[in-house]
Amino acid sequence: MRARLVGYLGLLRQPDFRRLWLAQTISQFGTQVTVLALPLVAILVLEASPFEVALLGALEFLPFLFFTLPAGVWVDRLSRRRILLAADLGRAGVLAVVPVAHLVGVLAIWQLYVVAFAAGMLTVFFDVAYQAFLPELVGRERLAEGNSRLEITRSSAQVLGPGIGGILVGAFGAPLAILADALSYVGSAAFLVRIRRATVPPRRRDEVEAHQPGFRGEIAEGLRFYAREPYLRAESGAITTLNFAGQISGSIYLVFIVRDLGLSPEVIGLTLSVGSVGLLVGATTAEQIGRRMGVGRALIAAFAVSAAATFLVALAPRDQAIPYLVTSGVLQGLAVMVINVNGLSLRQAVTPDELQGRVNATGRWINWSAIPVGAIIGGALATALGLRATILVGAILGVLGLPWLILSPIRTLREIPTVPPSLRLEPLAPPSTPAGQPPG
Repeated sequence: MRARLVGYLGLLRQPDFRRLWLAQTISQFGTQVTVLALPLVAILVLEASPFEVALLGALEFLPFLFFTLPAGVWVDRLSRRRILLAADLGRAGVLAVVPVAHLVGVLAIWQLYVVAFAAGMLTVFFDVAYQAFLPELVGRERLAEGNSRLEITRSSAQVLGPGIGGILVGAFGAPLAILADALSYVGSAAFLVRIRRATVPPRRRDEVEAHQPGFRGEIAEGLRFYAREPYLRAESGAITTLNFAGQISGSIYLVFIVRDLGLSPEVIGLTLSVGSVGLLVGATTAEQIGRRMGVGRALIAAFAVSAAATFLVALAPRDQAIPYLVTSGVLQGLAVMVINVNGLSLRQAVTPDELQGRVNATGRWINWSAIPVGAIIGGALATALGLRATILVGAILGVLGLPWLILSPIRTLREIPTVPPSLRLEPLAPPSTPAGQPPG
C-alpha cells in the first residue's frame, strides 16, 4: 500500500515541485472565476455588444504578441522564481481594480480592456517562466509527468471553477466575484516564495555580452532554433491554426449561450464544470495515451477530436442545448490535455537548457499569435453572420490544423526524447548557413 501511494504521488514528493503545484492549484481555481466573471461583467452589467465582448477576449491575448519574445530573454537572464512571484502579485493588484471600480460606481468597458491587457501581460511572464523553470525542478526524464501533474491541477480547476464562479456571480455579482481570483494570486505567491531551489540564469551576463549582446540577438537565437527544429515547426503550425479557429468560436461562446440559448450564469457555470471533466480525464491519461499510441499518433488524434468538438456547439438546439455543450466540453478537454502535455513536453525536451526561456517564449508567441486575430474576426463575423454561423465557421477552419502534423516527422514520433540535443549557443547560426543544424 505504501509503495502504491509513493508511486501515485510521484513528483509531489519533491518539496519544491509540490510548492509549485500548490501555487498553480490555488491560482488556477481563482483564474476560472475570472474566465467566467470578466466577460459576464461586460455582458450583464455593461450590456456590451458581441464585438465588444470579443475585443475583450482579444485584449487578454494581445500581450502574447508584444511581450512574449522579450519575456523569454528576461527569463533566461533573471531568477525564474522571482519572475513568477512578481507576475502573481501584479495580477492580484490588477484584478482588484474591477470590484473597486464597481463599488465606487465608475466601472466602464474601457477599464475591463485595460485590466484584461495588463493581466495578460503579466501572464506572459508567468507562463514563460514556469515552462522554463519546470525542467530545472524535475529533469528532462520526468517532464511529461511534471506537465501532467500541472495540467491535472488546471483541469481540476476548470471542472470545479466555473461552477464556483457561477455561484459567486449569482450571489455577489460578476464584478465582486473577480475578487476571489485576486486573492488566489496572493495565495499562489505565498507558496512560490518558499521554493528553496536557488534558480539562476542559465548564462551569466558576461557570457551573454561575449556571445551576442542585446535583446535582438538573444531573441534571434530562440527564433532560429525554433525555425530549424522540424518537430517545433509542425507542432506550432497545427496549434496556431487550431487556436485561430477556436478563438473565432470561443470569443463569442458566452454571448451565444446567454443570448441565443438563454442559459443563466448558474447554469452556464454548472455546464462548463461538467463539460470540463474531459480536461481532468485528459490530464490524468495524456502521458499514458502518448506512450501507448505513440506521441505523434496521439497528437494527430487529439487535433482531430478538438476540431470536431466545436461542431457540437454550433449544432446545439435551444431547448436541449446542455447535452451538446457538455459533450463538446468533454471531448475538447480530453483533446486539449493530450496536446498540452505531450506537445509542451516535446518542446521542452528538444530544447537546450540555455535556450529554455526563449524557445518556450517563441512557442507561446507563435502558437498564441492567432488568438487575438481570431477573436476580433469572430466578433466581426458574429455581427455580420450571427452567433451560431460564426461558431460553425470556427469548427470548419479547425480541421485545417491536421495537415501540419500528418505531413511532418511528428506522425512517426513514438516517444518524448529524454536526452537534450548537444547544441550550445555558439554553433547556432542564421538559417542561410549550415552550421548548428538541430537533430531531426
